[in-house]
Amino acid sequence: MTNAMHHDAAIIGAGPVGGALACRLAAAGCSVLLVDQAPLPPMEHPDFDGRAYAIAAGSKRLLDEAGLWEALPFTPCPILDIRVTDGKPGRPASPLSLHFDHQAVGEEPFGWIIEARALRIAINRQLNTNPGILLRAPATAAITYRPEAATIRLTNGDSHSASLVLAADGRNSQVRAAAGITVTRIPYRQSAVVCAIAHEKPHLGLALEHFLPGGPFAQLPMTGTLEHPNISAIVFTDKAAIAERLHELDKARFTHEVARRLGSHLGAIELIGKRWTYPLSAMFATRYTAPRMALVGDSAHGIHPIAGQGLNLGLRDALALADLMIQAGPGADFGAAPLLAAYQAARRPANMAMLAATDSLDRLFSTDNPALRLARDLGLAAVQRMPRLKAGFMRAAMGK
Repeated sequence: MTNAMHHDAAIIGAGPVGGALACRLAAAGCSVLLVDQAPLPPMEHPDFDGRAYAIAAGSKRLLDEAGLWEALPFTPCPILDIRVTDGKPGRPASPLSLHFDHQAVGEEPFGWIIEARALRIAINRQLNTNPGILLRAPATAAITYRPEAATIRLTNGDSHSASLVLAADGRNSQVRAAAGITVTRIPYRQSAVVCAIAHEKPHLGLALEHFLPGGPFAQLPMTGTLEHPNISAIVFTDKAAIAERLHELDKARFTHEVARRLGSHLGAIELIGKRWTYPLSAMFATRYTAPRMALVGDSAHGIHPIAGQGLNLGLRDALALADLMIQAGPGADFGAAPLLAAYQAARRPANMAMLAATDSLDRLFSTDNPALRLARDLGLAAVQRMPRLKAGFMRAAMGK
């Protein structure tokens, strides 16, 4: 280890969570080794592809402090209102609904919708230019843990050491598996269909969550372009076989299926960009830490997208861990057991609570049982008449 370059942290996985965490730690003066199996050029392909992220107000702080928010090449769209409805495809929504207005809890939006490519471009630029980050991609790492540090040997033969290894390498994390941390998986037998639409009428910053028997349908407001001034992202779930059939439809028939679920409030719609289909499941790790190692993001947990909180949980993992490391101060042992215990105590209960909530919501709303449909419609109407309860839900949606 005497010939190894030493780092405060080694992050395995440069996705949105691992990349943002690397940028945040480097901004605080930490030295970071970042390893990813995929190449990460300074500039990603610039074409619009229809994918977007919902960034809650409470998660934005990480992107601000990492210097990424101001570096986004495309302007984020604020979420000013959220409408929650229930119904069936091709039919009007139930009149019993729930409406959230951000002004009921302050001036800050609930969150923002940003293009996935925008965040990727901002992260990659920093990874390739920030002197505090040593990027090795494409590369894989073999890790040996010792009492005083971890040794990371890369595929090119280089050897590094780090006080702390952070696993940000996704749901099938090899770092997690090598540490002997087990996971529990919950299959949903559903798939998410993701695309973007241009529409005739402006969305006015309104996000729609429309519950259907096959799963939730979300319309998320995006920033328009000169060619398409009114754009929204679409994310909806359905049974896996139905989602696969939808994915294979031609453009006109697929657009018709989106319109059946969306309704007419945005006028005529047009599919833009690509369409994507992802199988859904939930997952949680039995613990978040091992000696000199911690899990962040999807390596620690995965939830149903019904509330749009998946990435936000990962960003809040990174935010909590970065705060603990920065509070420990320069020269601290970032892999020390007390720091890791504090991280797990801060994040695992909150993430488990969100997993339980999203799982329960999916089971309650992804059904055509008449009794359950009546109960949930009455529940939406009841919450609509309870300002304090509504405010609590709004703060939760903002991640606060």
